[in-house]
Amino acid sequence: MRLSSYLSLFGAIATALMLAGCQGMSGKSGPTQFQLTVTDSGTGTGTVTSAPAGINCGKTCSASFQAGTTVVLTAAPAANTKFTGWSGACSGTGTCSVTINATTMVTAAFSGPPPVQLTVTEMGKGTGTVTSSPAGINCPTTCTANFPTGTAITLTAQGSVAAWSGCSANGASCTLTLSKATTVTATFNASLQSINHIVFLAQENRSFDHYFGALREYWAQNGFSDQAIDGLPQFNIPAGAAPTNPGCDPTSQPPNDCNAGAPGSTPVPSFHLLTQCIENPSPSWNESHVDRNLSNQISPTATMDGFVQTAADNSRRNPGYLDVNGFRAMGFYDGTDLNYYYFMASSFATSDRWFSPVMSRTDPNRMYLVAATSQGHVYPLNQTNSPPLTAPPIFEELQQHGISWKIYVNPKKPDGTSCADTDGACLIQLSTILNFSYAQTIKSTPSLLQNIQSTNIYLSDAKNGTLPSVALIDPAFSAGLDEHPTVDVQGTPTRIQAGAGYVSTLINTLMFSPSWKDSVFVLTFDEGGSLFDHVGPFSGDSTVPAPPNPDGIPPRDMLPGDVCTSTPGAPTCDFTITGFRVPLVVVSPFTKKHYVSHTPTDYTAILKLIETRFNVPHLTNRDAWAMDMTEFFDFTNVPWATPPSPPKQNTSDACDLSAPVP
Repeated sequence: MRLSSYLSLFGAIATALMLAGCQGMSGKSGPTQFQLTVTDSGTGTGTVTSAPAGINCGKTCSASFQAGTTVVLTAAPAANTKFTGWSGACSGTGTCSVTINATTMVTAAFSGPPPVQLTVTEMGKGTGTVTSSPAGINCPTTCTANFPTGTAITLTAQGSVAAWSGCSANGASCTLTLSKATTVTATFNASLQSINHIVFLAQENRSFDHYFGALREYWAQNGFSDQAIDGLPQFNIPAGAAPTNPGCDPTSQPPNDCNAGAPGSTPVPSFHLLTQCIENPSPSWNESHVDRNLSNQISPTATMDGFVQTAADNSRRNPGYLDVNGFRAMGFYDGTDLNYYYFMASSFATSDRWFSPVMSRTDPNRMYLVAATSQGHVYPLNQTNSPPLTAPPIFEELQQHGISWKIYVNPKKPDGTSCADTDGACLIQLSTILNFSYAQTIKSTPSLLQNIQSTNIYLSDAKNGTLPSVALIDPAFSAGLDEHPTVDVQGTPTRIQAGAGYVSTLINTLMFSPSWKDSVFVLTFDEGGSLFDHVGPFSGDSTVPAPPNPDGIPPRDMLPGDVCTSTPGAPTCDFTITGFRVPLVVVSPFTKKHYVSHTPTDYTAILKLIETRFNVPHLTNRDAWAMDMTEFFDFTNVPWATPPSPPKQNTSDACDLSAPVP
């Protein structure tokens, strides 16, 4: 082939490639599109829409259409405004019909009085929203908008509005006709509707007496007024009671076992622990019933005398434990050990009648924490014989009602690595939500999986004012910050002060953030951990009826020889009695100062608070029974609009697993 032939062939190929490129700059062949842009002019206002759809100006004033498309534009003047005509690619005052073969500009002119500005301000101790009709105002997000002169506007408030100024009020609404720039003020009363974010966290395995029994001592030492609280006997009202709790010293009963002789012959006194680390007692179903009554586990009388024995039994079953006599079960901490918790419980609110829901260990109690039932389980789920619970957790109900929620999970994994902060597929494997079949729905639905995020995201959400309506924070189990007594005696002991310091970061970040003004943080503990308490589980009294079985399902996974297998239906063998008392701190700008509740309830009250605030149905009979927690709040005076400055958590206590001495 001659050179000229090669050149001709090369030219043909180049031409073909160039033509192919012209068919679409993206590399794909297809029809050419051109942009149509609409602008408005004049002193009036109005809208311009297109057929086919694409233009809806003033929101969307530019759109692309396929070459050759005939687009019809229609102008609609606002109230007190007149459309005076088109310019650019169209003219006249009718509809504008333009065929798009190039980038095209059209101007719509409206005449009339110039627009005037409406501004809405919000005042008062409460919070709420104000919207307008016609649309434009959606305060506190958009509190200023322009409307044509002479526009009649209706403003509507969501929240407890106390008064309007600058308009003609009619309850939650007010009306005005704009003739000049105007400011309208909505004054809101604080109410339960002023709480827009409910955050809750249940740390691990601590009883009320063990953690908060010395509150009266702390009050006397730190300038807090004295009041009734049912704590440790030596600090109770009246003062001066002996520091003992019904119990049995196993060393006083040959052969070192309280069950071998008369129980309780030598009570073990409650005593101040000098170490922040203790070996784990066992709080499971059997042990909890023994804790409540050493000699008769199904008796209606709670003698509360079995804690030392069950702790000793647990130590003796597990080689390597040092406290083989179980004395650790009678130890307590005070305001020098848990200075952050004591300050927060004293400044804000706590309760001496706040119980876990079940006389058993962590897993069934955490089921109640988010679903108000364990569906009959008193033990952790066996995934072979006991599939996840079908009961809806609170998050499923919130999702169905369009209420935002998240579960924040500490990203540390058991192997020492960490999940990424927004890797929901990884983080959900560390969450207690896995006890529920709804977790599988979350896993398979990308939009739901986005609600499972790390505690690092919680910190940024609080700082940025982007918290959801409801948030559960799972404990930092794998990071060793959950405050659970040490389980693996060969591993690093759990330091309660490290856990309390971690919790202080979660609460303090909220307190000193834009989210503080309309939030509540509820801190509690999932169960008593088989650590002593002198108040028995709640089974009803003259003021509050017995807690109901949530769904009529009796205990169904007891093991042969378990307490209650021979006497099914006994009150202590059904879900008509709570677990033991656990610590509580309610932190919010609306929390009453230095408040102690004496109303018996279990912590399904957190669910009742959520349900009451966001107007969703109760999940079971149990959360329907619980208090709604409104007694903790003062919405009139907003006691903590400016939060206090809490102390930094002390971390200097010894960590010694040796057998403690009462």
